[in-house]
Amino acid sequence: MQCPKPSISTALIIGGGIFGVSTAAQLSRIGVRVTLINDGPLGNGASGRSLAWLNTARRRSLPYHRLRQAGIERYRVLADRNPGVSWLSFGGGLTWDAEDDSNEIADVFRYERDLGYPAELLSGDEVSAQIEGVDGAQVTSAGAILNPNEGWVDLPSLIDQLAAEVRAAGGTIVTDAGRADLIVEDGRCTGARCADGRTFSADKLLLATGPAVPATVAEQGITIGDDTPVALLVETHPLAHPLRAVLNTPRVAIRPTPDGAFYLDSGWSEEEVVVHEDGTFEALPSTVSGLIDEARKVLSGAPDLQVKAVHLGPKPIPGDGEPVFGELEKLPGCFVAFSHSGATLGLLAGELLAEEMALELRHPLLDPFRPERFAS
Repeated sequence: MQCPKPSISTALIIGGGIFGVSTAAQLSRIGVRVTLINDGPLGNGASGRSLAWLNTARRRSLPYHRLRQAGIERYRVLADRNPGVSWLSFGGGLTWDAEDDSNEIADVFRYERDLGYPAELLSGDEVSAQIEGVDGAQVTSAGAILNPNEGWVDLPSLIDQLAAEVRAAGGTIVTDAGRADLIVEDGRCTGARCADGRTFSADKLLLATGPAVPATVAEQGITIGDDTPVALLVETHPLAHPLRAVLNTPRVAIRPTPDGAFYLDSGWSEEEVVVHEDGTFEALPSTVSGLIDEARKVLSGAPDLQVKAVHLGPKPIPGDGEPVFGELEKLPGCFVAFSHSGATLGLLAGELLAEEMALELRHPLLDPFRPERFAS
């Protein structure tokens, strides 16, 4: 089937994370000439410090669940087309709750099964027998949910691959450009001006700057709800360990990396990040060592985990927790991408946004997530 002809010839992408680069690659496939600008190297923001767990587990609205499910399917296709790559894995996701009144495992399991989402309820002994690398003795009495369809992606590796595709198609990628401000003429967004004075114009523009999106559109009198916290991600040194699944446990979330290391995060450790008056962030040594200790408890063999790096920075979360995608009604020509689930939605969002920008389509999948829902 012949692809529709794009209604635009040029597009400008602001932001070198997964949403920006994915959309740029999709626009290039459609035949649009793309320029992407970023304030630093590609993947220097939230995409570079993401747990990058591919999932739609636990409870969320049905439209959001469907969107995430479609997002996972895009990664399945990507895995089929890139067999054996180290940066994409579908080893499943395993989650359990604390041993207290907050434990929702039984209800969540039934909820996921009712949706048709793959889920198995395992006891601690069954976890030890079936999931390599996990100490099943740590699983609480309600059991653990295994979602065998889930996985993880190393976003910097994927971003590099997509960026290479953009360049091969004749697109331009400008890094270390500094902050970019929108250029508005006669009520329409026509481009952007970088901190060094360079200007870029295009038929349409995508603002995909992660946690900076709400503040940028606020300068144009547009509101997008923002609940962005400062996140902490601890990276360990590589070691030999059999874990392939992503773990989401009461005190620590863990996912493997391509080189045999682990990424660790949690809700409690995020709350302990120190935000200084000058806007810089600090992770207390006790917080980092606490995360390491919690990870050693749930990993089989209590491996000797050593800290390689501590990653700190804003984690984009919209005010109502759900994604924000699409063209701004009050600023035609400007599209936005702002979401916590950057990894899971990265490929799908790029595909749908590119088609909306270049083909004048309006995807029903994105209708519940339009930015105008915050207008009231």
